[in-house]
Amino acid sequence: MQLQEKKFSLLELASVREDGSITETLQDSLQYAHKADELGFERFWLAEHHNMEGIASAATSVLIGYIAGGTQHIKVGSGGIMLPNHPPLVIAEQFGTLASLYPGRIELGLGRAPGTDAITMRALRRDMRAADDFPQEVGILQQLLAPLKPGQKLKAIPGAGTEVPLWLLGSSLFSAQLAAQKGLPYAFAGHFAPRLVREALHVYRENFQPSEVLEKPYAILGIPLVAADTDAEARYLATTSHQRILALLRGQPLWLKPPVEDMTPLWSPEEEAAVKDFLGLAVVGSPDTVREELEALARELPFDEFMFTIDMYDPNQRQHALELLAQVKASLTND
Repeated sequence: MQLQEKKFSLLELASVREDGSITETLQDSLQYAHKADELGFERFWLAEHHNMEGIASAATSVLIGYIAGGTQHIKVGSGGIMLPNHPPLVIAEQFGTLASLYPGRIELGLGRAPGTDAITMRALRRDMRAADDFPQEVGILQQLLAPLKPGQKLKAIPGAGTEVPLWLLGSSLFSAQLAAQKGLPYAFAGHFAPRLVREALHVYRENFQPSEVLEKPYAILGIPLVAADTDAEARYLATTSHQRILALLRGQPLWLKPPVEDMTPLWSPEEEAAVKDFLGLAVVGSPDTVREELEALARELPFDEFMFTIDMYDPNQRQHALELLAQVKASLTND
């Protein structure tokens, strides 16, 4: 599929600036989503993370309602809900409620990993082995969101009959295989785990079984992106993301920090290599550079839609990055 045929979407972590507040962060996320809605982006997903200073998206379903209520057209969902952390009935009720409030706009992306550490996993009161039950719990969710059947004992109210679209998310081959088996759309987490991208997308497409919800495979590729007016400015702004991944690798809080002119004093050569490996699919540059790199990915990998993670310190510059992305999209349709 050529680049002009691919949809553009966004993944949001509600990242907190080191000198900002959570209230400001959530307000900025809404303005960011509103700009994406105005510019015609396809979907806006929020990621579930717990016990992480610098990320404010832990109450994912609450934030989805906040974003959906402040936008008009864009699809809003989870990228994803970490199902081992939650009973499927609770998720069906939450997303059934959201789908009832915002019909046709709510999506439920599901992850198999807990998205947190063992201490937090226990605090969430879930079985440490819950990930082993992921395929079965996805099936339970499908049943709870489907129309009620005669004699059905367990019901999600709201939820039953809403048929909220399910997506399976992954950074390895397990969810690619499961999504193919169940005939569900699939999203690969290339924004933090680029190594298995080719194999996972291949496994998904080669093993896909048509289902009632999807006749042919549909895959999203998540990638990090920083767009600015010039390549030099984009490289400068991307140091915010570099500092954040460096903090992640060091086990430090994940506050968004201002960009710096030179990362050399901040990391060792080994840390630099690890950060760049983590961000191996990152696209950084001016609109022309962004277009060239997106076209290269579109030629190389079998997927249908981009989902961009844009970590930038200044909310206004991040909204400008969306405008530049929209210009890239518009330039494709004019060719």
